[in-house]
Formats: sequence, structure tokens, C-alpha cells
Amino acid sequence: MAFSIQFFGATEEVSGSCHLLTIGKQRILLDCGMIQGGREDEVSNREPFPFDPKSIDAVVLSHAHIDHSGRIPLLIRGGFKGTIFTHEASRDLCEFMLKDVAFISERETKWENKKRARKGKSLVEPLYTMEDVARAMSCFKGLKYARKKKILPGVKLRLSDAGHILGSAIVELWIEYHGNKRKIVFSGDLGRPRMPVLRDPTPVRQADLVIMESTYGDRLHQSWQDTKREIRSVLNVATNGKGNILMPAFSVGRTQEILYLFAKYYKEWRLDRWHVFVDSPMAIDAIKVFAKHSELFDAKTSSLWRRHKKNSLLPNLHLSSTADQSMAINNIHKGAIIIAGSGMCTGGRIRHHLKYNISRKKCHVVMTGFQVRGTTGRALVDGARSIKLEGDDVPVKAKIHTIGGLSAHADQKGLMKWYANFKKRPSLILVHGEKQATAGLSHYLEKQLAVKSQIATPGSILDLTKIDGKLAKS
Repeated sequence: MAFSIQFFGATEEVSGSCHLLTIGKQRILLDCGMIQGGREDEVSNREPFPFDPKSIDAVVLSHAHIDHSGRIPLLIRGGFKGTIFTHEASRDLCEFMLKDVAFISERETKWENKKRARKGKSLVEPLYTMEDVARAMSCFKGLKYARKKKILPGVKLRLSDAGHILGSAIVELWIEYHGNKRKIVFSGDLGRPRMPVLRDPTPVRQADLVIMESTYGDRLHQSWQDTKREIRSVLNVATNGKGNILMPAFSVGRTQEILYLFAKYYKEWRLDRWHVFVDSPMAIDAIKVFAKHSELFDAKTSSLWRRHKKNSLLPNLHLSSTADQSMAINNIHKGAIIIAGSGMCTGGRIRHHLKYNISRKKCHVVMTGFQVRGTTGRALVDGARSIKLEGDDVPVKAKIHTIGGLSAHADQKGLMKWYANFKKRPSLILVHGEKQATAGLSHYLEKQLAVKSQIATPGSILDLTKIDGKLAKS
């Protein structure tokens, strides 16, 4: 179709965000994310794009999380030569987040090829390299919130604060094509009202079509008061049990929120009893980017930041950058809070700490974010008795806690309230949610607002000349 939007990723799942907007001969990609989950899911990241990268004129990136940005270097390798528009903080975060993916891919490929060489098998290539990332970063154009910009003939863009992670954006597009004028709003990932560190998601009033995430579309988060009580309870129980606390956390966003909460409630939660380790080079880099863009903080965080700017946020905070610093933590069997990536336990240093601690009854593991199906984190949440770490089946004897109230995604009511800001109830398509969550949100919106939403499926397409039309299969 000459004037359409097609959905290729984050359809009936919570990763791989990728939507293609066609405006005559012009093509805009909304996000270009990696698929995350089990090994089978991640293999699909190596498959060719369902479109020709050379045909894409521009990318609009909602935020830096890898499930939204992670395949951009592959797009460049495929021949994309346009501009990637995103918030300037997202650009800064992407610079080291994409490098981290390349570093891990190159390292794992090197190990795999050693095994293959011994067995006489053909060698494999990394998903992408540091050189690919460097070429990708040269295409980025950083924007500020609330400024409308012409990005292509007949296409204007404005980014508004989504309140999800630093630099996360709600994408507003004004499009003119052969007499058709459309305003399309893509929510990206929406944050929660009154979240620590960031401002609340920006309300948007006007749209012809809204594309909205649905990660927590079938459930509600517990209150902040209950969340704070739960964290304090875990700290007290772990102290009395003389064990360590492992906190798998997304390096960008969640780690910084946890540090903010620890600083704010340092005395109340008696955190002086602990040594707090941030064992993630990426999280440490992210802290620097947060400092650079501190104008994006909410009022309470800005006040706390000003008070601590010249000193450490926490007096007992240890930043572990090197491998030696990380391994030294293994000698600590009690009194350590270890915050490490990845947030879903699929890679990174948290797996190293799980191997040393998960079989200890005195250990506590605090899950701080959404766990995609097929990940080690999801297995722990679902009560797995053992998990595979570095080729070994390791028994799970630690106490597993899920602190749902720390989520950086809006819940069912939050999503509904954000959509309710729109006048005249524009057409609505739901993405970025597992089937149950998306179906739950669709039912809730119809019940509460009498809005009939559509649920994007892989490859489904909407003719934008008929804004109230039905999604069609490709």
C-alpha cells in the first residue's frame, strides 16, 4: 500500500519493536529492536529484515532499550543511509548500549569459533561488530522534547517525554500525502506516574491513530507504599539471615532508580548495614549519561541530585567496572547487595553472581522488572528448581522475590488514563505485549471507554487512507 503502516515486531510479544510507515515512495521505520527471550527467539535477529534497508529514508527511535534499538547496526550494514531521529539522551545511551551488544557478540563468537575449529565445523560471524556500531552512531540525530521538526517532505516529528527511561519519547508524526492529512502517535514504552527519577508521561490530546504499548495491559502494579514496605522487609529478612541480596536490573533506568530509592530511604531502610555494589560497566556509563542530562529529572530527584552532586550518592556504594572487581565480590558471603545486569538474567555479570549464590538458602534474589518468556529470569519467577549457568544445572535454593511495583511500564490503569487524554477517541492499535496482556487491555478499554482497539499481529498492515479501517494480513 502506498500510504500505510505495517507491524513487524513487538506484535504478540514484548521485544523486537519495529513498525514500517510507508508514505508514497518514502519509508520511515519506528524503532528497530532486537528480539529477546530464548535462544530460538534470538536466532531470529540474524534473519534478513522483511523489507529492504536501502529503501528506508529515516528511523524514528522511541528510546535506547535494546528491544527497541538493538538491530540498528544491522540496518546500516544492510544499506540504510538515512537519519536516525531520537532524543539526544537516547543517542548518548545508544552509543555504549549498542557497543555492549557488539562486544558480547564478538566475544561469544570467538569462543564458539574455537569449538568449531576443533571439530572442523565452519566458522560463524558475530551479530555485528564495533565498526558496525560506529557507522550506526554517525547516522544519529539527537533532538529535544517538545520541538516540532520536519524530517522528510510532508512529514513533521515531535518527541514528548514518555517517562519510561532517560530520553524515552512519545512519537508524534504529522503526515501529508495526496490530500490526506494524518497525525500518528506512537507511545513507545510509557512510564508510570510518580515514578522516581523521571517525569510523568506527557499527555497528548490530538491524533488520528494511536499505536500504544500493552506490556502490563492485563494487570495492576502494587502501590508505592506497598513496594517500599516490601523492599524494606526483604532487607530486614536478608540481614537477619546473614546472606547476600542479588538484584538483576536493567543497566539503564532500573539501576539508577534503585540507587535513587536507596539514597532517599538510606536511614529508614538502614542501608548502612550493607555494602552496595553496582557490578555493571554499562550501568556505570549510564550513570554518567544521567548526570549529563539531569535537566530531565523530576523535581524530587533534581533536589536530591543537587545535594549529592559533589559526593557519592551512597556512602557505601561500590562501582565495579573491571572483571577483577567483579570477581572479588565472590569472597563476600553476607552483607552485600549486588545490582548487576542483565535484568532478565540472560547474560552479563548477574549470571556469574547467580552461580555463586543461587544455591545458598541465605541468599535472596530480588527481581525488579518484567521477565520475558524463555529467559532465566522468567524461570526463576515461575519457580524453577534449577537453572542452567555456564553449562551446569545449578539448584535454586535462594529465596526469590518479585517486586512488581518497580516496573518502569504503565500498568492497565496507567495505559487507559494516558489514552483517555486524547480527544474524540482516535483509532487505537495495541503492540508490545504478550497475548494475554494485550487482550486484557483491549477488553478493559472497551469496558471503560467504549473503545474498540485492534491488536497488531506479525506483518499486519493498516491502510492509512482509511484511518478507521481494519488491520489486514500481509
